[in-house]
Amino acid sequence: MNFMRLRTLCIALLFLLPAATLFPAAAGAQTADEILAKVLAARGGLDKLRAITSERVSGQISFGDVTGPFVVELKRPLKMHMQLTIQNQTMVRVYDGKQGWANNPFAGKVDPEAMSGDELKNITEESDFDGPLLDYKSKGNQIELVGKDKVDDKDVWRLKLTTKNGDARFYLFDANSFLLLKWEGKRKYQDQELPVESHFSDYREVGGVKFAFAIDSGSTPTELTQKIRIEKIELNPDLSDAEFVKPPTPPQPSAPAATPAPPPA
Repeated sequence: MNFMRLRTLCIALLFLLPAATLFPAAAGAQTADEILAKVLAARGGLDKLRAITSERVSGQISFGDVTGPFVVELKRPLKMHMQLTIQNQTMVRVYDGKQGWANNPFAGKVDPEAMSGDELKNITEESDFDGPLLDYKSKGNQIELVGKDKVDDKDVWRLKLTTKNGDARFYLFDANSFLLLKWEGKRKYQDQELPVESHFSDYREVGGVKFAFAIDSGSTPTELTQKIRIEKIELNPDLSDAEFVKPPTPPQPSAPAATPAPPPA
């Protein structure tokens, strides 16, 4: 287990949140804006999405043959608490909007430590409830409609987002339902840029908003070894700000557990 793979989990989960919902841009790239407007309507509409101010997502995550529970809590603005347990070892990541903390028991670091550098930059983006596509111009991002493509046997619209830092990501939306079917990008880990993609399925309605309850991620379509299965999504739970301060050391097993076999990078 490492932060690269945990980062992939965070990216995937972001598409469950109002943050990942796409909103029409103000001007320019009208064709892309038309697609985004239909995506917004397919998810449930702007009013319902704007009414979500906090969220709790819980379920199971699998890395190859190893499975464990996770919970992610988010609250506007820019607050996140994530916890997952694999083979009786618990990892946490917390962000209060300015500072972040994380531990990595699989590397012998059971006490949460302050984040810095890329990790702090990453969690700041993950905690953005509005995501990189809402107000993308003010965030220094660019977006364009690449054209039609295929995901399995389905026609999709392929949209490209380029962040202010030059990172390129692709969103593939079903041409009929306008729901997100696939996300493609790269993630930097130990000075390497590695490809990652996530596939979204099993859409269900919660509070009038559609969410993908199954997310499979990996480096290629044949190596989707990280699997997320959502069991419950709670909209607007009462989350105390105390949830987003530096966490205590989570309970760990008395005897060291084996490090879970990571999926192929």
